[in-house]
Amino acid sequence: MIDPKSLIQNAKSSGRKSLNEYEAKLFLAAFGIPVCREVLASSVDEAVTEAAKMGYPIVLKVSGEKLAHKTESGGVVLNVKNEQEIRSEGRRLLEIPGCESLSVQEMIVGERELVCGMTRDPSFGPAVMFGLGGILTEALKDTVFRIAPLTMYDAKDMMSEIKANAILQPFRGDAAVNMDFLAKILIAVGEIGLKYEAIAEIDINPLKIRRDGKPVAVDALIVLVS
Repeated sequence: MIDPKSLIQNAKSSGRKSLNEYEAKLFLAAFGIPVCREVLASSVDEAVTEAAKMGYPIVLKVSGEKLAHKTESGGVVLNVKNEQEIRSEGRRLLEIPGCESLSVQEMIVGERELVCGMTRDPSFGPAVMFGLGGILTEALKDTVFRIAPLTMYDAKDMMSEIKANAILQPFRGDAAVNMDFLAKILIAVGEIGLKYEAIAEIDINPLKIRRDGKPVAVDALIVLVS
């Protein structure tokens, strides 16, 4: 099991202001937050090998210490179905400035995307955020906040407060969101904020809901205090 503190120390020692996606997921997983399977590949050939082990379809992303916002740079390819697609897209991704390796990730099936995270309020300390995720986060701004620590009641109350809370119920043939599981994620995010003052911000977006109702973090960013 990875030591979360060492991830922060390594980032700071190399002058970085955040953990990359791979590191952020390792950090979150240490606190029981479910994350998608992910392997870093240093070449296209290695990405092909890892994808074969993981099983298609997969998600292919750029990975690098200075690449915090991958989508804007065209650094995310969803639903990659075969070796030919990995080779063509992998070569393109490796040419993106700042790309150091390729991230091969399992493709989580499910239409619903949520967001959760943490910001450090200068007066009240870590505040946990929850709401609609994916491309809708900025557009709709349907999010709510609570000061950590959170109880199970607090976490579930946050879920009921977003305007689109109906999305947590059975949706287009998919199961209702596992509220207890989701609540534990929100509580864990608050605990991380309380335990690690070196963390300024956590952004898990999207927190994708599988068809069976279980949430899984498919992208994450952890920003460190300057």
